[in-house]
Amino acid sequence: MSTSAILMMVVGMVILWGGMIASITFAYITSRRKKKENKA
Repeated sequence: MSTSAILMMVVGMVILWGGMIASITFAYITSRRKKKENKA
């Protein structure tokens, strides 16, 4: 494997994980907000 291919793989994985973590965080915050709205 060449260095550029490994670099592209690492960047792709970081973007994939970043997107997953961001979507999980967004879903968590949204559900917490909905719970607060229901209580109020």
